[in-house]
Amino acid sequence: MVELGFQVLNAGPLATPDRAVEVAGRAEALGYESLVVTDHLVIPRHPTSRYPYNEAGRLFVPPDADYLEPLTMLSFLAGATRTIRLGPSVLVLPYRNPVLTAKMLATMDVLSGGRLFVGVGVGWLREEFELMGTPPFERRGEVADEWIRIFVALWTEADPTFEGRFYRFRDMGCFPKPVQKPHPPLFVGGNTRPAIRRAARLGQSWHAIRVRVEELPPRLAYLREQLRAHGRPDDACGLSVRYGVRIVGPAGDASRREFEEPGRVFVGTAARVAEDLRPILALGPTHAIFDCRAGSHAEVLETMERLATEVWPRLTA
Repeated sequence: MVELGFQVLNAGPLATPDRAVEVAGRAEALGYESLVVTDHLVIPRHPTSRYPYNEAGRLFVPPDADYLEPLTMLSFLAGATRTIRLGPSVLVLPYRNPVLTAKMLATMDVLSGGRLFVGVGVGWLREEFELMGTPPFERRGEVADEWIRIFVALWTEADPTFEGRFYRFRDMGCFPKPVQKPHPPLFVGGNTRPAIRRAARLGQSWHAIRVRVEELPPRLAYLREQLRAHGRPDDACGLSVRYGVRIVGPAGDASRREFEEPGRVFVGTAARVAEDLRPILALGPTHAIFDCRAGSHAEVLETMERLATEVWPRLTA
C-alpha cells in the first residue's frame, strides 16, 4: 500500500500559522499518512545556481518571501496533530551542526510519539552555502554522508564516538534516543547518481523529487545495482516520490500556471490526474507525497481533499 503525503507550505504568502494548522488538521482528518515541509534558510538576491526541479531553473519563492525554518515548523505541526507522520523533504544537511541537528530530530521523535521521518539532501544553491558559512559547496556530498553517519551513531549508540574528516567526537552521552528503533527512517533526496548511491549506502528510501515517470525505471535499476554492490537486499531501500499537483472540478481552471510543468506537476480533474499518476504507482513507491504551490489557499485545500477522496480511491481500489 502506497502511503499518501502532502506538503504544508512553509514558504511564500500562504505560509502562515493558521493556514498551516488548517492544512495539517484537514490532512489528518482525510487520512493522509504524512506531512512534509521544505528547507531553505536564506534566499540569495542574485543567484546563478540553477534550481534542479523545474526547467526554468528558478526557485519558486523570491528573496523577500517568508520562509519558515523547517525543524521549527515540524515541531509546531507535531503539536497540532496526533497521528500523522512528519518530516522534511528535504533537510539540507550541510547547513546545520550535525550533533545539534541529531539532538533536535531525536527530541522531535520523542515529543511526537515516534512520528518523524527524515528526508535529507546535499543542497544545490551555492550562494546559500556561502552565506551560511558551511563546509565547501564542492564537498557537500562528503559532508552529507558524514552527517548521516553521525545521526545514526547518536541515535543508536549509548556511548557514541565518531572520527570523520569534517567532525569528530567521543566520551559523551546524547539522550534521549528516538522512540523509533533503530532510528527514524532516512529518505535520501536528490535525482542524481550520487544521491542514489547515497540512498543505497545509508538510506531507507530514495526520495525522488519531480522525476518524470519515463526517467524512473533506469534510476531504480541503478538503485538496485548499488544496493547489491553494498551488500544490502533490494527491500533495504525503497522508493518515495514527490510531485506537484493541482486538482480541479469538472468546470475548474486546468490551464497550467508558472512552474506547473507536465510530468513534474499534474494538473486537471481527478480522473485526469489519476491516469497520469497510475504509471508512477505501478513502479511500486512506498510513499507518494504531493504539493500544491500555484494556487490560493482555497485551491490548496480543494486539491488536498480531491486527491484523498477522488484520486486516491481510483488508484488503490
